[in-house]
Amino acid sequence: MDLFQKCIDFTRADDIKATGLYPYFRAIEANEGPVVQIEGRKIIMAGSNNYLGLTSHPKVKEAAIKAIQKYGTGCSGSRYLTGTLDLHIELEERLAKFFNSEAVLLFSTGYITAQGIIPTLVQRGEYVVSDKDNHACIVAGNLMARSGMAEMVRYKHNDMEDLERVISKLPLESAKLIVSDGVFSTGGEIVELPRLNEIAKKYNARILIDDAHAVGVIGKGGRGTASEFNLENEIDMTMGTFSKTFASLGGFVTGSAKVINYLKHHSAALIFSASPTPASVASALAALDILEAEPERATKLISNANKARKGLVEAGFKVIDGRTAIVPVIVGDDERAFKMWRMLYDEGVFVNVFISPGVPQGRQMMRTSYMATHEDIHIDAIVSIFTKVGKKLGII
Repeated sequence: MDLFQKCIDFTRADDIKATGLYPYFRAIEANEGPVVQIEGRKIIMAGSNNYLGLTSHPKVKEAAIKAIQKYGTGCSGSRYLTGTLDLHIELEERLAKFFNSEAVLLFSTGYITAQGIIPTLVQRGEYVVSDKDNHACIVAGNLMARSGMAEMVRYKHNDMEDLERVISKLPLESAKLIVSDGVFSTGGEIVELPRLNEIAKKYNARILIDDAHAVGVIGKGGRGTASEFNLENEIDMTMGTFSKTFASLGGFVTGSAKVINYLKHHSAALIFSASPTPASVASALAALDILEAEPERATKLISNANKARKGLVEAGFKVIDGRTAIVPVIVGDDERAFKMWRMLYDEGVFVNVFISPGVPQGRQMMRTSYMATHEDIHIDAIVSIFTKVGKKLGII
């Protein structure tokens, strides 16, 4: 068998392309926030994770430009060796203060952050206990830990009874790490953190929460899931990304000084990766400045998402209930999902289509997400176009 035979046999993407319904890898030619240009047309963006609308903020762009002028375009080394700038240290200290944490460590991307934490901390004979709907970066980190002879167990999505059932079967004296998204990236649900925290304390487990879709969205001043539930002093570690609220690229983890110091000296994902670029770090710093100075942006973001959620529900769509920036509209099968995406796109709205096996059968969806910079005119247009397309397809 040829190693490449699987590639040759893979035709699903080409089959969809042939129908004109292929929704992925669409090139954005200009980005003004709520409105983008694709294929020469102005399209309302209803699928971006640019939650606070800061990727085009003048202060963020200016910070990136100044960083390049001062430091160049890259660091040409890992944090461990020649790749640490004073900018990296400044951002780590600022984030530690923002999250009321002893220390913070930066990683090159949000995705690699989980791989830098989980297999470094969870080793032979120890356990990682993970929500079944956790992001792919956590799954990858779990698998790396398992390859290092750690044990991996999973529990039903956001089901604290099942979490307790699973973890109660593990040796009480064993070391354990419970890992969960704070805001789940597909459905937008918030983890049942108070109960998860109780279970962790009861069964001798530490906690890692992935707040990629929570920072800048929920919590006091956008401080994320632990803040949302007044558990800042209870949760051991929070990881996140700069590619959403912070309008940049990179990742981070908060924790005790001892844990962060251990990761700095043992995490292969940190030691063997080039450090975040000067422009990325400066952009994240500027975005943090704005988040701290303008907490009303998070309030506006949730108001926009709630307006869209209410409008879509009133139109008759099946919408996963929530109170975050993510508003998923259930469609029900792959073919209908592709058709709906194309019709929305043709009418001037860009959304993300999630199909199987990325979501279970029957849960295929249009995953919409909102920004603080959306105006009522954008939200009204999105709901109106969804309604028009939904009626044509017989969904509503």
